[in-house]
Amino acid sequence: MPPDSRTTSTERPMRADARRNYDRILATAAEAVAEHGAEASLEEIARRAGVGSATLHRHFPSRQRLLEAVFRGKVEALCDTAVDLAAGPDPGRALASWLGAVARHAVSNRGLATAMMRGAHDGDPALGATCHSMITDAGAGLLARAREANAARADVSITDLLKLVNAICLAVEQEPDAGAQAERLLGLALTGVHP
Repeated sequence: MPPDSRTTSTERPMRADARRNYDRILATAAEAVAEHGAEASLEEIARRAGVGSATLHRHFPSRQRLLEAVFRGKVEALCDTAVDLAAGPDPGRALASWLGAVARHAVSNRGLATAMMRGAHDGDPALGATCHSMITDAGAGLLARAREANAARADVSITDLLKLVNAICLAVEQEPDAGAQAERLLGLALTGVHP
């Protein structure tokens, strides 16, 4: 596993100002990817984060490392959402809400997965598999709860549901309101066409 860019080579935590810069760069990069896709300008990200290009490259030596950090952060947030939803009283609604969050995640990460796969030799080769496992595990827990509450069919797998979400997102990715369309189509798929 590659060293965490938030620590030094001797595993000391970053100074507070370095930590703030790291967090600001990462948040700004996530916004830029949502707006412009994975090819967002690194110079623009640095400018919007209020840091110099050298500071950006000190934390993220390549575009690939920055994209990986953005993607990892978004996947962790998606998994945290699953944990939060699992605490709710309605397992069926929790599963549907989380699948909506997965759709928003997919739509807002325009080209990120493709760009990461193109540059996989420059980055963490296990990241894609790790993130996929994290998402699958988070969803499997919600699906199991929904099945126990008789809110999901026994023959539906989390892989089926994630493929469904992915197909919907691919179908609407070029639309200006892709997020809203994805959520609407997902709602139709989950509830059917019955009034």
